Amino acid sequence: MTDPLDKCDPAFTTSVVIGASGGIGQALVEALRQQAHGGVVHALSRRPLPLGMRAVPTAPIDITSEPSVRTAAAAIGAPIDLLIVATGMLHDDEHGPERALRELDPDRLARSFAINSIGPALILKHFAPLLARDRRAVIALLSARVGSISDNRSGGWYGYRASKAALNMIIRSAAVELARIRRHCVCVGLHPGTVDTGLSKPFQRGVPAGKLFSPERAAAQLLDVIATLTPSDSGKCFAWDRAEIAP
Repeated sequence: MTDPLDKCDPAFTTSVVIGASGGIGQALVEALRQQAHGGVVHALSRRPLPLGMRAVPTAPIDITSEPSVRTAAAAIGAPIDLLIVATGMLHDDEHGPERALRELDPDRLARSFAINSIGPALILKHFAPLLARDRRAVIALLSARVGSISDNRSGGWYGYRASKAALNMIIRSAAVELARIRRHCVCVGLHPGTVDTGLSKPFQRGVPAGKLFSPERAAAQLLDVIATLTPSDSGKCFAWDRAEIAP
């Protein structure tokens, strides 16, 4: 029999979005504000948020700095019902994703892991203890289909693929641990699809018609998936259409 505390409730009392200054992050904050029904939405980001978002509780966070993550977590206070980690790096202003072994650079690889794997792990370390214990609580970390080892048929994108695969393993391990101490918790990876943001801008040419999502549509689709999740889904990775992505 399903525990009633595991049932899905689209309205969360306390939500936290980390990476709130990015395209998807901003859209998630706005969508959650519209769904809040008196709840609180916290927007955390390394960069300052747009003026229109100052109505929500905000705090700085640098996910590559554990003291920053620890301080941001301590500032939340209330038990968290929904934690979304909407951070990630595919490329920067100087370098695109590696397409061949000859392009591998240790500093760039370390940066990919710092942002895509280690930073989210630090967030789990310091924010997971804040999850509500007496009801369903969800942690959703933005991952990527290219982090699937079994789905890798084209190669390339070494740092991004490897760091997202590492993130998926961190999610799985965290889900196993959390199930022992917070039985109503859900910890998953979410693939938002190709979203019209700076991260995907150089790679949008071959996207099929109807599969390049605006940040607003991507946020709505991700929240629709979150609304269906139960503890039995914990540790898995789902796409924007709730299709499970193989490890």
